[in-house]
Amino acid sequence: MKEETQKQVDGLCTFLTDHKGLDVTAIDVSGDCSWTDCFIICTVTSLGHLRGLAHEIWGEILDLGLEVRNRHKAVGDDGWELIDCGDIVIHLMSQEMRDFYSLEKLWQKFGK
Repeated sequence: MKEETQKQVDGLCTFLTDHKGLDVTAIDVSGDCSWTDCFIICTVTSLGHLRGLAHEIWGEILDLGLEVRNRHKAVGDDGWELIDCGDIVIHLMSQEMRDFYSLEKLWQKFGK
């Protein structure tokens, strides 16, 4: 992963942890994925927490110089918000969604 991308990942992970995100995990997929370099996965504690984090993280994304490639006007009620920043894809997930989809297991061969 590029040095600048790693700094952005570190900044986002710190932001999520500081805002009560649980089990924040970054998975480097740069060597095996053509469309992104890193997944950041974070568990949220409630739908309100998900909405708050999804709203607040926009400022951090802009401060880090990232460009968002998708933007939903409102966070859905399914417990999973995906924010595509090109080299970094952020997954904000309820514990139920995180357990069900097990992204870490799916991408475990790429993890550090």
